[in-house]
Amino acid sequence: MKDKILIVGGAGYIGAHMAKMLANSNHEVVILDNLSTGFRHLAKYGELVVGDLADTHLLENLFRSHDFSGVIHFAANSLVGESMANPAKYYRNNVAGTLNLLDVMLRHEVKNLIFSSTAATFGEPEYTPIDEKHPQRPINTYGTTKLMVETILQDYANAYGFNSVCLRYFNACGADPEGELGECHEPETHLIPLILQAASGKRDAITVFGRDYPTEDGTCIRDYIHINDLCSAHALALAALISKQKSGALTYNLGNGSGFSVQQVLDVVQAVVAEDNYHVTVLSGERRAGDPAVLVADAQKAKTELNWQPVFNNLETIVRHAWAWEKQQRNLN
Repeated sequence: MKDKILIVGGAGYIGAHMAKMLANSNHEVVILDNLSTGFRHLAKYGELVVGDLADTHLLENLFRSHDFSGVIHFAANSLVGESMANPAKYYRNNVAGTLNLLDVMLRHEVKNLIFSSTAATFGEPEYTPIDEKHPQRPINTYGTTKLMVETILQDYANAYGFNSVCLRYFNACGADPEGELGECHEPETHLIPLILQAASGKRDAITVFGRDYPTEDGTCIRDYIHINDLCSAHALALAALISKQKSGALTYNLGNGSGFSVQQVLDVVQAVVAEDNYHVTVLSGERRAGDPAVLVADAQKAKTELNWQPVFNNLETIVRHAWAWEKQQRNLN
């Protein structure tokens, strides 16, 4: 019998890849997305229900008409700057919306949730690589809302026997290796697609913010994890909850465990796009406030407890998949 999974935010970048992975592994997928940042054309692998977590009537009808084995929750506002300028939006959607979802899940006895969390819950790193025991002191509203949900899930586990896995991402990147799905954000804020847009001509140049960090080449180091590797961790976590191998409120950091500097990413992109006779114009700017020099995950716990192993952990492979998607979007040869 197929497990039926609800993916909230399943028309977004990560959610769309997740839907494809689950559908291809014999799950039945239902996607709930308000399309505020998601795209209808990405919701290829499941029944799409257009709606919002604020609509409790819609949620009730959805759970009444489907027998879900579990829920994967990607539906959050996630722009750090916007979260500071408009915190009400973030508390309303990321926290209150999640509470609506949890209440309906409890009423319908669906007690398996995979929650999309973030490295932003940690704030300024006290040490690196960052493991699950690292203090959580978020420095922006976005990170605060995600940490609040993590706390709620711990309380729901203790009080209601609700099972959840919080997966804290570092830098999701890359695209579907088959070229069917890829990264779409409006506005785009992620480094690799920004550089590729500078190569494809969508933008004039890419700016490196700070070249005086205490790193080998002076630019920031980040941990980049391929979208398919990210989704495989969700699939493993979901299977562990459904099979009752795992229970309670669990947390895992997801990353490659090794970082790449902004300059290293630029160098790899330049080499890949040069094969197609494209070039990236690079500008230098001042440091941005709140950018730590190094953010790298310690993902050993996920590897040990979920038997998770990143497959696409080579930066060139990540860039090649992302470039193939970018060329397709821009109709480049």
